[in-house]
Amino acid sequence: MTEKHKTSHPGLSPINDSMLTRESWKIFQIMAEFVEGFERLAQIKPSVSIFGSARTPTDHPYYKRTEEIARALSEAGFSVVSGGGPGIMEAANKGAYAGKSPSIGLNIQLPHEQSGNPYQDISLSFRHFFSRKVMFVKYAAAYVVMPGGFGTLDELAEILTLVQTGKTRRIPIILVHKPFWEGLLGWFEQTLVEEGMIDPEDMQLIQLIDEPRQIVEAIFNHYEHSGFEPNAEEQEAMLDL
Repeated sequence: MTEKHKTSHPGLSPINDSMLTRESWKIFQIMAEFVEGFERLAQIKPSVSIFGSARTPTDHPYYKRTEEIARALSEAGFSVVSGGGPGIMEAANKGAYAGKSPSIGLNIQLPHEQSGNPYQDISLSFRHFFSRKVMFVKYAAAYVVMPGGFGTLDELAEILTLVQTGKTRRIPIILVHKPFWEGLLGWFEQTLVEEGMIDPEDMQLIQLIDEPRQIVEAIFNHYEHSGFEPNAEEQEAMLDL
């Protein structure tokens, strides 16, 4: 590109060749994250992804309940995947680590460094949220969503969108602790459904369950007739996840 073309548009900054080169080379870093994730997580199936706040202290009831849920899932044969950090993520890894199935942490590198918790059989580190989010979905047989903030809501909205649009197969999406979630679900019903932003049937994608054993049972019931492995049609759709 000529110097004239770089500067001829009023209000636009000249292209920085050094920055453009760095951006172009980022693709290899992104590719490496996907390749490592696919290679290391392909063997963990079936798995359940657990989400929730990084700010939850270890003595909080949410932490204790998450640990119980993760332990029950692990003993039932599910690998447990969390974001690898503190709070609910640590509780999920800790519970799974004490069980018989693998505990997986998908750690994210943040400006204010998130330290990984010590309860991980498999630990992956990501620079990019989007590649990390694919790993949460790619091999998950279910999502268990504990109370949390923006990150938790982001993951919840992500899986609901992917299932609703057919970009991934339908899996159990389980919200834990009714008092925390009922306001949001009420807004879904009274605003999103009423104004036609989602279909009434979309509400059936979500389950509210608090007891660890009932969560395990709900997941097994979902797959009672189909099995945990995606069928050929689902596998084809998930290639374009």
